[in-house]
Amino acid sequence: MNTQNSQKLFQEAQKYIVGGVNSPVRAFKSVGGIPIFIKKGEGAYIIDEDGNKYLDFIQSWGPLIFGHCDKDIENSICQAVQNGTSFGAPTAIETELAKEVLELFPYLDKIRFVSSGTEATMSAIRVARGVSGKDDIIKFKGCYHGHSDSLLVSAGSGAVTFGTPSSPGVPADFTKHTLLADYNDIDSVKKCFEAGNVGCVIIEPIAGNMSLVPADKEFLLELKALCKENGAILIFDEVMSGFRASLKGSYGLLGIEADIVTFGKVIGGGMPVGAFAGKAEIMRQLSPEGPIYQAGTLSGNPVAMSAGLASLKKLKSNENLYTELQTKAETLMAGFASIAKENNIPFHYNVRGSMFGFFFNDKLPKNFDDVCAGDEERYAKFHSEMLKRGFYFAPSAYETGFICSAMSGADIEKSIDAFSEVAKAL
Repeated sequence: MNTQNSQKLFQEAQKYIVGGVNSPVRAFKSVGGIPIFIKKGEGAYIIDEDGNKYLDFIQSWGPLIFGHCDKDIENSICQAVQNGTSFGAPTAIETELAKEVLELFPYLDKIRFVSSGTEATMSAIRVARGVSGKDDIIKFKGCYHGHSDSLLVSAGSGAVTFGTPSSPGVPADFTKHTLLADYNDIDSVKKCFEAGNVGCVIIEPIAGNMSLVPADKEFLLELKALCKENGAILIFDEVMSGFRASLKGSYGLLGIEADIVTFGKVIGGGMPVGAFAGKAEIMRQLSPEGPIYQAGTLSGNPVAMSAGLASLKKLKSNENLYTELQTKAETLMAGFASIAKENNIPFHYNVRGSMFGFFFNDKLPKNFDDVCAGDEERYAKFHSEMLKRGFYFAPSAYETGFICSAMSGADIEKSIDAFSEVAKAL
């Protein structure tokens, strides 16, 4: 596989862009090699600057359910741009998209759009703290909610782990109010409640940042009960799983109502969009109705809103879509599992709708520690070998994979056949 142009472009990028990339995972640090520079996308495929074509299992990290360059979404963007790219003022299409989102979540009353998932979770936590009147928050090891200061924490020592900064530039005073619990472990949550003055709990109900690890329904129900008992706001971060795991995210699979839900990815249709929605009594505390401040010049950007509206309407109009996507994901993973077994390779996987995650582990992970026990070197080898064969998986063992509607059964079978070759090298 010739990557000469990508190599030149990466060398040039490093002269002007920090690390040569604008988001760290793109640098291929954990899988080796140099990042592939993408020139264009076509349906299920991407084409790099050297003309190599790859079946894309990243799909811009989730938003492209219909694949690259979907005509309906493209047309909506082109039409919106003709009227202007940004106004910093209200537009009718913001309300249209708000209606479409809230229609799917009858327990959520109001929504506010922002420009990224990080912004959505950061704002949701501010609202939750303001409403509860308490500063401490609980998050879970392995769940990623963006790079705001309060959430960039690592585990401290001892049974009850108050957060310590995991990045230079994050003051310890910011993270001392963040308590870390273990995913799918309700006892660890109880210890956090006992140790702190907890105003909110934030969790990915379907965690997509330690590959794919769904929370157990019983665990989430106990978590909700704990929040109610302690006067804490429960936030479900569905920036990744919302409209991906099902049309209604985790709610469509589990029926559990959080106090606030954050969205992103899909409701941007490939454009940068995030949102947070909640019950009326919570959201009315947000400015300009209430005292809790949040703002953004590009929030509700008409181009992004148009893309999101086209994407969501298309999702709603295809009732069989999620069944078809999940079937493809299950077929892919079952095929990989069978080949791994034949080659004596430890392998487990999860599938939720169009999301999939797999692990070179001896057991199916239930939390971040389990995930970390996996064979990262084997994943790096897998990534490199599949890339050579034209299959683009996440350049990190800790990221979820995505199926798009443009992928055919033949695409899935080709992927399985390629893994059959690669497995011998693993």
